[in-house]
Amino acid sequence: MDFETKKIDEWRFLIPKTGAMRVPGLIFSSSELMPNIKGDQSLQQVVNVATLPGIVKHSLAMPDIHWGYGFPIGGVAAFTVEDGIISPGGVGYDINCGVRLLTTSLLANEIRPKIKELISALFKAIPSGVGSRGRIRLSKEEQRKVAVEGASWAVKKGLGRKEDLERTEDHGVMKGADPTAVSDRAFKRGHDQLGTLGSGNHFLEIQVVDEIYDQRIANGFNLFEGQLTVLIHSGSRGFGHQICDDFLKGMGTQVRDSGFNLPDRQLACAYVKSDMGKRYLSAMACAANYAWANRQIIMHWTMETFEKVLKIGPSDLKMEPLYDVCHNIAKLETHLVDGKKVALCVHRKGATRSLPPGHPDVPERYRQVGQPVLIPGDMETCSYVLAGSQKAMEETFGSTCHGAGRALSRTQAMKVAKGRAIHRELEDKGIFVQSRGRRTLQEEISEAYKDVSLVVEAVHMAGLATKVARLRPLGVMKG
Repeated sequence: MDFETKKIDEWRFLIPKTGAMRVPGLIFSSSELMPNIKGDQSLQQVVNVATLPGIVKHSLAMPDIHWGYGFPIGGVAAFTVEDGIISPGGVGYDINCGVRLLTTSLLANEIRPKIKELISALFKAIPSGVGSRGRIRLSKEEQRKVAVEGASWAVKKGLGRKEDLERTEDHGVMKGADPTAVSDRAFKRGHDQLGTLGSGNHFLEIQVVDEIYDQRIANGFNLFEGQLTVLIHSGSRGFGHQICDDFLKGMGTQVRDSGFNLPDRQLACAYVKSDMGKRYLSAMACAANYAWANRQIIMHWTMETFEKVLKIGPSDLKMEPLYDVCHNIAKLETHLVDGKKVALCVHRKGATRSLPPGHPDVPERYRQVGQPVLIPGDMETCSYVLAGSQKAMEETFGSTCHGAGRALSRTQAMKVAKGRAIHRELEDKGIFVQSRGRRTLQEEISEAYKDVSLVVEAVHMAGLATKVARLRPLGVMKG
């Protein structure tokens, strides 16, 4: 690395603008987390992103930053719509990978004896793992409807309620989706994966709220200590992956032929206003809508499973979404830049929207306290609920972290986990886990991730979101 980082304060580090950089890099972190961040090539990627046309203010990194494809995971960058770019690498392969938190009226201690049975039943009800095929088979016509309608498609099919959409980012549908921008291969990969969890870091987790940090906001979110909750983490599956792959190839060829100067070919991009840029936005919206429909369906089947295993009705369970947020997306938004309103294309790759109280895009029920921000940790420690802040609007285009962030590659994690019975280790800590195979559990060991509590503390102290509650895992379903 031929650049330096300067400590601005306890929670911000600057990479000064040098060479081809159009803006400085700005990392939100802590001195405790920085050595790990400097251990891979993610800061070089922050620098690389800072060289792209139309970028404004800073190339940003959250404390969960780690090496990714082109853009770092945990990276945020905004480009002017007028003369800036859009890049599939700034969104990621799993378009609209995100999380949905479900609250219940149940006390965790009362349900704890049933956790193993619940996880086993969920494992049967919701397909998971590499290439998993769902219970839903879509015709080409129905796939196109899902791509345009998003979560509302599922609700129309009886897989949820209209109120669910009010507690989903963008009401579960991204405007501008155009199925004609999506390849036949992408549709083929997605036709039987709706309602599936996927593999890797995707999960369904039964949790307990074990600490409240801000009682006022917790009341607004209907969270209380001892409460049983469920967190779902999934995305657009093979459908979104293929869309990303298709446009990376197309933009890569176009960039090479045009003589566009890129520090890394993985930063393949197109101007937002170009035909290629517009087509990618339309195709990306299709994948985002598929992902929202996917999480909506998984939520509905989760509710059905709880009711069946616990032998209770909806009025006793009272399972409903607190919120659903995406963390791999590019959006056209308007933000203040040097005191002026500017139309921007904001890339959030491994980053979550963090809108403040009063913002018109926050659901009315949460408008007085701010947007719920959901931060999953690893399967052994904890996850967090935060609330959006005004400072995030001022410094990060309304963005914050999205999780713990990997500290070890999957290969490194496998070496650390060699010879260990991870499921036994978790059971010894009171966490029942079920997965498709040992490999996933080895790749997802706690040591593979940064300490999510340190990550959350960094964004809380930096003012990018407010800590509200901590959730501990009781049972985990992995692909």
